[in-house]
Amino acid sequence: MVSKTLVQNDKVSMTVFSFDKGEEISTHAAGGDAMVTVLEGTGRFTIGDDVFILSQGETLIMPKDIPHAVYGEERFKMQLTVSF
Repeated sequence: MVSKTLVQNDKVSMTVFSFDKGEEISTHAAGGDAMVTVLEGTGRFTIGDDVFILSQGETLIMPKDIPHAVYGEERFKMQLTVSF
């Protein structure tokens, strides 16, 4: 996985991630509401007990303090924006 932070301050964080097939970010919780938009490919997002498969152009909100994980169903890129 490769990531590039675009913005980081006390109010917002914006990062682009690139995953290979099978790469993942294990379950964790964020200190702010997170919004992901898939830029290319397909990723699997688990939020609490719910699983979402997102493809290019689709967006998902991951609420603050709710455990979530990300998995590369195939190679994919996403933009993550977290508001604190």
